[in-house]
Amino acid sequence: MTDVEIKIENIVASASIGKDIDLSEVKKALEPDVTFNREQFPGLVFKLKDPKTAALIFSSGKLVCTGAKSIDDSKIAIKKTVGLMRSVDTDIPEEFEIKIQNIVASANLESTLNLEAVALELEDTEYEPEQFPGLVYRLSDPKVVLLLFGSGKVVCTGAKTKSDAKLGVERAYDRLSELDLI
Repeated sequence: MTDVEIKIENIVASASIGKDIDLSEVKKALEPDVTFNREQFPGLVFKLKDPKTAALIFSSGKLVCTGAKSIDDSKIAIKKTVGLMRSVDTDIPEEFEIKIQNIVASANLESTLNLEAVALELEDTEYEPEQFPGLVYRLSDPKVVLLLFGSGKVVCTGAKTKSDAKLGVERAYDRLSELDLI
């Protein structure tokens, strides 16, 4: 198997604190780094500077964190955000589950790709250059979606772990090699 280096671009993580919250009260604890416009969006948008992330906070007690470059950073961001929320609502539990929903990673296959040839030879692909310049390649194991570009650049999305993102890119590289497309 070929060893391809990947770079994490974004991690989406979610958490639920298990109780409804008063967004107007929580907003006070997060000012000035928070926006809340109920007509435009049903939750708070909180921008954390370190780690640089954005958290969407809903009255149901659910949070979604985006923008982290590592799983650790996404967990730190959620814990910091909930810690600040706890300053106005002491009933927020100390323990809650954080789930990684999506890891977006990029890689470079160091070789140009003829996407038309790839679309003809490779299974489980979609390629409509009039709509989108990349080829969509869906893998079932690991369950990820790869966007392949003619430049050899790849974007992997849908992974739940960094190792799945890496494995997806490596399997694509190996399959392209097998078919003499790289």
